[in-house]
Amino acid sequence: MVLSMALFSLEDMFIKAAAETVPIGQILMLFGLGGMLAFMGFTKQRGEVILHPAILTRPILLRAVFEVTGRLTFALAIVLTPISSASAILQATPLVVVAGAAIFFNEIVGWRRWTAILVGLFGVLLILRPGLDGFEPASLFAVIATVGFAGRDLATRAAPPVLSNMQLGVYGFFVLIPTGLALLLQSGGAVWVDGLAAIQILLATAIGVGAYYALTVAMRTGEVSVVTPFRYMRLIFALIVGIVVFAERPDMLTLVGSAIVVIGGVYTLLRSRKTQKEFSIDE
Repeated sequence: MVLSMALFSLEDMFIKAAAETVPIGQILMLFGLGGMLAFMGFTKQRGEVILHPAILTRPILLRAVFEVTGRLTFALAIVLTPISSASAILQATPLVVVAGAAIFFNEIVGWRRWTAILVGLFGVLLILRPGLDGFEPASLFAVIATVGFAGRDLATRAAPPVLSNMQLGVYGFFVLIPTGLALLLQSGGAVWVDGLAAIQILLATAIGVGAYYALTVAMRTGEVSVVTPFRYMRLIFALIVGIVVFAERPDMLTLVGSAIVVIGGVYTLLRSRKTQKEFSIDE
């Protein structure tokens, strides 16, 4: 999980760097194509079919919509705003997942976890600072991305079990191709990709595939309640990348808000684990 979060931060870094000379729509197209081909190879290696009939089920179609929403808006967030603040806002995703599980899957969430969710969302408001001089409207893209990725995770839980993570990876990267194309047509068309930008996009794609694979291994071989809190390592790596590579200087409100989001998320996850153990003992 720690390796996955480090790789995701590097993926964000290369996408942000490439976007200085290449339209984000074109980057998403190339990124989606490369990732799709890689996971198609993994899928064939496992002896699985690429086009499974289950891809037309409602959870998979919803997952595609949320995947597009999350990927597109987070890409815009890291391009238009500091990568450190965008990543900090994204750390609220587990809180939104817990809230969504209570609303859509009727999972029991006690007052303590609801309080932690509200506290975490307050941390997001500190980072956004709406109404204050430091408010950046483009930061709302990161908020939308948080909802998108949470929706994707919830839809994945409802996905037909016959689909493997490799097959889901194929579909997840594929939807970025038409999304990037639509954004590219709207923004004015493609540009010639120079050598440096091509290397950055290639590295972002390869690292993104590695990050997704590492995340899959972590979630399938480790106890979910134990490995999930290590998702917050992404914030640490993003802060390092932002400061060292892009010369960002997060202010005190951003740092305090980030800490509150992480504390709320970790408490929620630990409380979820305790609740599950108590429920198992009662059974």
